[in-house]
Amino acid sequence: MTLRGYAHEFLRKVPALNLFLFAITCFFVLLAGALMEGANPFEDFGSILAGLPFAFALMLILLGHELSHYVASMRHNVEATLPYFIPVPPIPGMITIGTFGAFIKMRSPIVTRSALVDIGASGPIVGFLFAVAASAYGLFHSSVQVADSGRPMLMLGDSLLFSALAHVIVGPVPEGMDIFLHPVAFAGWLGFFITSLNLIPVGQLDGGHILYAFAGDRHLMASKVLVAVLAVMGLLYWHGWIIWAVLLLILRLNHPPVIYWEKPLPRHRKIIGLIALVIFVLTFT
Repeated sequence: MTLRGYAHEFLRKVPALNLFLFAITCFFVLLAGALMEGANPFEDFGSILAGLPFAFALMLILLGHELSHYVASMRHNVEATLPYFIPVPPIPGMITIGTFGAFIKMRSPIVTRSALVDIGASGPIVGFLFAVAASAYGLFHSSVQVADSGRPMLMLGDSLLFSALAHVIVGPVPEGMDIFLHPVAFAGWLGFFITSLNLIPVGQLDGGHILYAFAGDRHLMASKVLVAVLAVMGLLYWHGWIIWAVLLLILRLNHPPVIYWEKPLPRHRKIIGLIALVIFVLTFT
């Protein structure tokens, strides 16, 4: 079968809803990227192409993350859906990115702890690698300008890794100046943020899967403690953590059991878990 034939067969098997949500999300992210660049596609539709660098980078990060989960699930004979993307229409005058991300649904139980580590860690690791590439490319094409230049700005908090990349690629920023991010760099920053959220070791987030593979029944108590920590962080720092804590409570903190729990984690799966922990620290703090 030719490459074109494989592509046709794949598209034939993809549910229409998944394709529709993906297409709408691509459009909304493209529109959001154009609005962030100062274009107005509502008056000049052709200017929507100004959002292409941001949209391409962000969708690549999200797609890499979700398809890695899907492939890992297939490798371990866990029935899973293709990604469902969540489109969010951008609003002119507001900083929106056109999506709330994506998710896959697992329709059969996970048999071993090794499978749980692979499925949980694969998405964040691949998404992280794409985010590193986007951040590096985008920072190389970013500019240092006077902070009060009159342009509308969104002040971003920097993770350890993004700050380190900015220091290495852009260099020290003089007082009164700031880095104006290239849209691909902003997509990379979002990739780090999304990765860190998914790796929070709570409930059935990716980090929760990994924690359960290592901690078993202690996972639930750890999840409760960490949700409380997020709520406190929301009171002291960023209010969004309170919303995130409430969402986690709504989604439930417990984790479905692994069928063959007694089968131990091999050394290389423990290393994968450690890599995921390092990525979490680099992108969350």
